[in-house]
Amino acid sequence: MKRVSKQLKQKTSLNPKRYFSIEIKKKTVKDIESGKCTVREASRELLVSENSIYIWLNKFSRYLKSNKRLIVEEKSESYRSKELEMKIKDLEAALGRKQLEVDYLNKLIDVAEQKLNLDIKKNSAKKCSNGSGTTKGGSTPTK
Repeated sequence: MKRVSKQLKQKTSLNPKRYFSIEIKKKTVKDIESGKCTVREASRELLVSENSIYIWLNKFSRYLKSNKRLIVEEKSESYRSKELEMKIKDLEAALGRKQLEVDYLNKLIDVAEQKLNLDIKKNSAKKCSNGSGTTKGGSTPTK
């Protein structure tokens, strides 16, 4: 048997181990988050594995983390909240329009009372009659 020296046992690689600065990693993650490039494009450009890029994403990303499940429902809570806020705004606007209408009609009644010398509000507050005062059976209604 031949003896192999220690020098020959050491692995020599054609691709030397490269280290990327934190700034490059963060810039790559930022580019992926903003949609400027994909993980595959970044790995090809930097000549690293996609797995390395995913490790960077897990470490430096504000949004993309591993082992987190994103549950997408037909209508999420945030969507429902925004929908309800819009409905509240619409209802408040409708209420405001109705209040303006009521104020306008009250002012119109006040002006009519002054011009006609009538108390319209007092006259409209009277109870309406129930009819002729008799029913089909010939008896008067009870009060």
